[in-house]
Amino acid sequence: MPTPLSTRATLAAAALLLAGCAVGPQYHRPDAAAPEAFRGGDLAAARAPDLGWSQVYPDPALRSLIEEALSNGYEARIAAARVEQYRAIAAQVHGQLLPSVGYDANGDRGKNALLGNAYTQGGGTTANGFDGYLSAAWELDLWGRVRRLDQAARAQYLASEAGRRGVLLSLTSEVATTYYDLLELDEELAIAHRATDSFSESLSLFSERLQGGVSSGLETASAEAARATSAARIPDLEAQIAVTENLLSILVGRPPGPIARGARLADLPEPADVPAGLPSQLLERRPDVRQAEEEARAANAEIGVTVGGFLPRIGLSAILGGVSNSLNSITSRKSGLWSVGASASGPLFQGGGLRGQYQQAKAAWEEAKLGYQRAALQAFGDVSNALVTRQKLAAKRQEQARAVSAYLEAVSLSEQRYRAGRASYYEVLQAQQLLFPAEAALAQTRRDQHTAVVQLYKALGGGWDSEGKMRP
Repeated sequence: MPTPLSTRATLAAAALLLAGCAVGPQYHRPDAAAPEAFRGGDLAAARAPDLGWSQVYPDPALRSLIEEALSNGYEARIAAARVEQYRAIAAQVHGQLLPSVGYDANGDRGKNALLGNAYTQGGGTTANGFDGYLSAAWELDLWGRVRRLDQAARAQYLASEAGRRGVLLSLTSEVATTYYDLLELDEELAIAHRATDSFSESLSLFSERLQGGVSSGLETASAEAARATSAARIPDLEAQIAVTENLLSILVGRPPGPIARGARLADLPEPADVPAGLPSQLLERRPDVRQAEEEARAANAEIGVTVGGFLPRIGLSAILGGVSNSLNSITSRKSGLWSVGASASGPLFQGGGLRGQYQQAKAAWEEAKLGYQRAALQAFGDVSNALVTRQKLAAKRQEQARAVSAYLEAVSLSEQRYRAGRASYYEVLQAQQLLFPAEAALAQTRRDQHTAVVQLYKALGGGWDSEGKMRP
């Protein structure tokens, strides 16, 4: 009995509907509870921090090191290789959506055997056997199980790409931080040399007065101790500089060795002002948050994969070729071989295995969702910490600069008073011993100011172009 047209249309519509849906829950971004503004930030600067790293790090020597690290650094190259692995995995999974086509060809010679199989009708004869055919198979993804697999694999690939961005941003930040550490150590070494020279001058002055009978050996002994203590700092700082240079060399992918510097730390311009933007924008641009979201998306898709495991799998298969005991006749009509078939398979009893897989996928989704929310919350905290630190360091540097200026004047006045006989040696040494640590503290604060901008730029996710490359 022919099927009515309306019935055929209904069945076709139902098939299309089934083909268009996918089992399992649809993905929705978890709520990250973004605050209205960053603590310590200015809401007026509500634009994404799209500054390139060359604008944030103006020192030409530092820019050269960053470029070298991004192109030759092992961390960057390992991250890129990891992305290629996940890209290949995603391509493999995507191939399951399409029919698979293959070929097979066999030839043999045997007694009571045909193409490697026992042949009871052979009658004891020895004969040849040949076959060759094309085969095709395709799983009809009626329930969307394979599409969920494809979604999960693609999300994992995108997560690896976000992870690569995070590696590049961290690498850039680590190179900049280490470079500023190196400049600060240079400043401390210069201060140690100045201190040693200054204490040496005091020692010479006290020794002259001792020879003239107007001072005691206590003055020269105290000056000698101060000079030796300052001089002992020099080899320690030189060792730290060498270690920091080696670390920076490894970060940029070269053997340990000296590192070329640009401007002195004290001569660098004020750190760049990096606008924080809105907290909601941070969720879109920070690599670790994006990676966590893609992992959550993949976990959500895996639930659909496990749901599809409860349902039957329907497949189509076809074979076209020929079989013959003579190779030259394998293409004849009598030797033709063809087959078209369909199959259906599904679970009846798995002892709770499928349900266990489903519960595992749901728990993995819950873990990934919480991981995303944690990453977002940590991102908000990192930005706020960097903003507050930058503000407070500016005030700290201002006061430390005043202290250094005052100590410089105190050293000058104490030396004048000592030469005029109106001050003791203790007053001179005390002024010097207060000056040089204050200068070192000011150098450390200058470094910390630049490092705070590095941390803020990293916390904000940096700037990327439309192709996912770091904007120089």
